[in-house]
Amino acid sequence: MFRLKEYNTNAKTELTAGMTTFLAMVYIIVVNPKILHDAGVPVDQVFMATIISAVVGTLWMALCANYPIAIAPGMGLNAFFTYSVVLGSNGKMDYMTAFSSVFVAGIVFIILSLTPLRAKLITAIPENIKRSITAGIGLFIAFLGLKSGEVIVKSDSTLVALGDLSSANALLTLVGLAITVILMVRNIQGSLFIGMVITGIIAIVTGQLKIHHVVALPHLPKGILVWNPIEAFSNVIHYGLYGVVFSFILVTLFDTTGTLVGVMKQAGLMKNNELPRARKALLADSLGTIVGSMFGTSPTTAFVESSAGVAAGGRTGLTSLTVAVFFIIASFFGPLVTAVSGVSAITSPALVIVGTLMISSVKDIDWHSFDEAFPAFLIILIMPLTSSISTGIAFGFISYPILKIVKGEAKKVHPLLYLFAILFAIQLIFLQ
Repeated sequence: MFRLKEYNTNAKTELTAGMTTFLAMVYIIVVNPKILHDAGVPVDQVFMATIISAVVGTLWMALCANYPIAIAPGMGLNAFFTYSVVLGSNGKMDYMTAFSSVFVAGIVFIILSLTPLRAKLITAIPENIKRSITAGIGLFIAFLGLKSGEVIVKSDSTLVALGDLSSANALLTLVGLAITVILMVRNIQGSLFIGMVITGIIAIVTGQLKIHHVVALPHLPKGILVWNPIEAFSNVIHYGLYGVVFSFILVTLFDTTGTLVGVMKQAGLMKNNELPRARKALLADSLGTIVGSMFGTSPTTAFVESSAGVAAGGRTGLTSLTVAVFFIIASFFGPLVTAVSGVSAITSPALVIVGTLMISSVKDIDWHSFDEAFPAFLIILIMPLTSSISTGIAFGFISYPILKIVKGEAKKVHPLLYLFAILFAIQLIFLQ
């Protein structure tokens, strides 16, 4: 089924690769509930929704596309859902309504994945814009990590300021960050997860973390949250969530496509610079997003941590099947994750590290051409300052075609980009 001989691999190598990928990305089952809980979603609900969406998307990738790529709720997308969509509405929208936009985004994404439109969207967006979106999200995530760890705090005069580093939470955050950074520098597999484990042990010793139960039968306290497409589309129209849906689609589009191409090149599975079975592979995150929104989590994407499994020899869907099995096993540790999620200092270092990895894309931005650099800079700057990924994207998409027109290069801009610029301008001015 997985054609192991054809890909010059064996079951032992694939199983080891799957375990490696899982250890590299398992932090998401702790970090994701912590972030979405800030939007009011119960930790138990997000924990199970995270696992369900990861299992569905990863199993599709394993059994239908036969690729060693794991799917799970994306970092950045969960922060966007919580801080921009729900909390950014100032009480006008609850998380139940926000999940409607995720559900709709998943449906639209499936349609895009079944047609050539997804490929056209990818080619329409300039490379510098794509890179700046990744970098901006990284900066935003790192900011959230320092904020939740109380390393930086609110300030009336300067908006943000250095927190009290002698406080228990800030001190544990810095210690956890130092431990995780050391593990990363030493190239230890699963550094983020191991860092959280060590920080958690320190939290237990210092009395900041109390664990009463470790395992329990998996359960969903709120059941299915979204299931009716008509109601979901109605919520999007009623609350004017067009920009939110578009932002979910856009970020997921770049994340998954970029990860797929990058990891497949690493694995040597690209043929003539094209990805075989691409359409099947691109459906994985769409299905994961729809299922995830039904149970209570933000959109899913292909995890770049899959490269760790590929480096360990993973070449087929047996690697991702192994990841899915480990996620199912992890579903029995809900009480432990709930307890850990209650101590922000345990998860904050992971946010800062992920932000560090994402910000690295700025090195590939063309800073020498001002018409390319300025829109990219706006995106990177505005995302953390406004706590809104979609607002950062909007400013970049509006400024880019304007500068190209001024430079006399209007024809070099894809028509879709002009359409996006108009839609974003309308959203910012009239639908904010």
